[in-house]
Amino acid sequence: MTAEPHPHPHPLHLSTPEEVEAAWQDTKLAQVLYHDWESRTYDDKWSISFDERCTGYARDRFVAVAGDSGWPYRTSLEVGCGTGFFSLNLKLAGVIDEVHVSDISPGMVAATRRNAAGLGFAVEGRTADAERLPYDDDTFDLVVGHAVLHHVPDVALALAEMLRVLRPGGRLVICGEPTHWGDYVARRLSRATWELTTRVTRLPWFRGAWARPAEELHESSRAAALEAVVDLHTFDPGRLAEAVRRAGGLDVRTVTDELTAAWWGWPVRTFECAVREQRLGVRWRSFAYRSWLALSRLDRLVAPVVPAPLYYNVSVTATKAG
Repeated sequence: MTAEPHPHPHPLHLSTPEEVEAAWQDTKLAQVLYHDWESRTYDDKWSISFDERCTGYARDRFVAVAGDSGWPYRTSLEVGCGTGFFSLNLKLAGVIDEVHVSDISPGMVAATRRNAAGLGFAVEGRTADAERLPYDDDTFDLVVGHAVLHHVPDVALALAEMLRVLRPGGRLVICGEPTHWGDYVARRLSRATWELTTRVTRLPWFRGAWARPAEELHESSRAAALEAVVDLHTFDPGRLAEAVRRAGGLDVRTVTDELTAAWWGWPVRTFECAVREQRLGVRWRSFAYRSWLALSRLDRLVAPVVPAPLYYNVSVTATKAG
């Protein structure tokens, strides 16, 4: 995959040059280094919050693929938790009760704990590889993931592990994985936006007020290059469903979302990272978000006539025998 720019520069200098160089050949090391860096700016980068805006989004995405019965799930594990966006918002929505999280990045686990503490509750978190989860068989009522499988080298092994720690009759829900075509289009739109914006902001009329400092752009490009090492997969909805079945999942179902919303959202995010942050105020962010919402509604309306593989995201759910 090609590298894309990041909305915020990353402190690559916090790791040694030797570590960064080794990460190019060791995807597990790259995952740890990259996501530890991401943990410092991830919530700002993706506009993550723990309020009705993101709580409603997480709840709706869960319901779209897995329905709204059986709530609250008593115990839940999120694999590849990031900063806790999915699990913490699902708890706020009443979907889950007891929250457990894991991530290969210690920085992300720590960020989830901080976010949970800020919301007034605690989570149990472990630094763990998705391919070797440090939990007993049949432990959790629900296992969730959000935008995690595309980072895992052995997807089949990770799915088997998720189902292993799920109790009989429990549910697996994985959301937000990129499709082949959706990722192809989004990356090319982002690259074109980056090239156009950085060229325009170098012009004399815009340079002083709009252009990000050259060192920030350089650091952003270095971090984006390493992202190409940690983004390992894109998915076909049908093949993803079959992979879950082979791992032992029953009642497998996939749902896709974001078509025109992705065509809008990725260029907007790239534009935001290419210009000075101070130039984009609350009115811009409100306009961008409301436009994305409107396009998301349009995407749902046309879903019956648009082939599923054209959408950007695919989500999958299954149950465990028993």
